Amino acid sequence: MATITPTEQVRLSDLPPAHGRAGLMGTLRSEFTKIRSVRSTYWTLLALIVVCIGLTALISGETAAHWNQVGPERANFDATNNSLNSLYLGQLVIAVLGALVITTEYSTGMIRTSLTAMPRRGVVFAAKALAFGVIALVVGEVLSFIMFFLGQSLLHSTGHSASISDPGVLRAVVGGGLFLAACGLFSFGIGAILRHTAGAISAAIGLLFVLPIISSAFPQSWQNDLDKFLPSNAGAYIWSTRTQQYMYGHWTEFLIFAAYTVALLVVGLILFRTRDA
Repeated sequence: MATITPTEQVRLSDLPPAHGRAGLMGTLRSEFTKIRSVRSTYWTLLALIVVCIGLTALISGETAAHWNQVGPERANFDATNNSLNSLYLGQLVIAVLGALVITTEYSTGMIRTSLTAMPRRGVVFAAKALAFGVIALVVGEVLSFIMFFLGQSLLHSTGHSASISDPGVLRAVVGGGLFLAACGLFSFGIGAILRHTAGAISAAIGLLFVLPIISSAFPQSWQNDLDKFLPSNAGAYIWSTRTQQYMYGHWTEFLIFAAYTVALLVVGLILFRTRDA
């Protein structure tokens, strides 16, 4: 029987010294790889692009084509808001992707593999949220600027188009991208809490889209008090260049929406660290 001599044995002292801890950057690269390797990411982003750009072309084109039929609303016409209105539906698409990013690993059981490879749950959660947040922000900002310039080119014939240098316009366009990213992270937080894809998407759509519809059934005075605190209404105010007396400032309203998002992410993180995978 062959024997192994002492010189042939692997000694721990021969191995390179271990130093440091598994960190955020490596986990972040892993999460970017996961997101871009899943086909649903590309299909959802494609749906977002089609919805936002397609509806912008339709809304702004129809507005320009029927401009002569616009009555007293001309005085308060917000050309910037007109070209960004499709974000109302775009928020639902990005919410679907936000939920999928966190819940898919639970449905497939891959979350156990991820936590075996990186046991530091706080780092895993932060990397997932950051990777998705960066993608949502970049896509949102690019889309917002495309929608604005497309909408204004279609509205140019009305003589009431907006310029990026007009007061409040740059803030509104940049805010459109921030709004989409916040909607995605809002849904991501719900997904981390519920850990169920259908439940997370339903809850996100209910809070972002259905809740304002329910609010519209109340008397106007009640609506004015409620709208400033509803998540999507508060967030959407950032991409308007007009002011509403019953709303707080544009950035203040967006911070209210951001506070909802951060609260959901914090609760999601706590549950992610304390519950079994």
